[in-house]
Amino acid sequence: MPLALFALTIGAFAIGTTEFVIVGLVPTIAQQLSISLPSAGLLVSIYALGVAIGAPVLTALTGRMPRKQLLLALMVLFTAGNILAWQAPGYETLILARLLTGLAHGVFFSIGSTIATSLVAKEKAASAIAIMFGGLTVALVTGVPFGTFIGQHFGWRETFLAVSILG
Repeated sequence: MPLALFALTIGAFAIGTTEFVIVGLVPTIAQQLSISLPSAGLLVSIYALGVAIGAPVLTALTGRMPRKQLLLALMVLFTAGNILAWQAPGYETLILARLLTGLAHGVFFSIGSTIATSLVAKEKAASAIAIMFGGLTVALVTGVPFGTFIGQHFGWRETFLAVSILG
């Protein structure tokens, strides 16, 4: 497996973990930020809104940008959003952080798929995409439970720090 494909898989793992780990952290976040559970639950929706806005808008705005540069910029945005979540002084900042990380999500998977296919022989293109998306699958099975464990035992902020390191 090319090293770049491994990096795409780790990126997919980090993005998948960030997207879904919030569900297990909602009660802890609500308690620590002194907000209601429904308000904390909006952090799930805000991320999804970022994905829905980010995919078409960022794709249109960055269409002429070289793919590798774009992918790196998306991971910088993703990492910055998670660092912001880690350091969020309050609910509003955490909302902004979730929106920023969501913006990178949709474009990452479309550009990442294109890059993954360019890293291997034509007959292995589908396998390369499957390997990259395998990172998302592994995130659901291991990243989310482990991130929730970190959040419940060491604080929800540390979960975002851990994902930032992966980004």
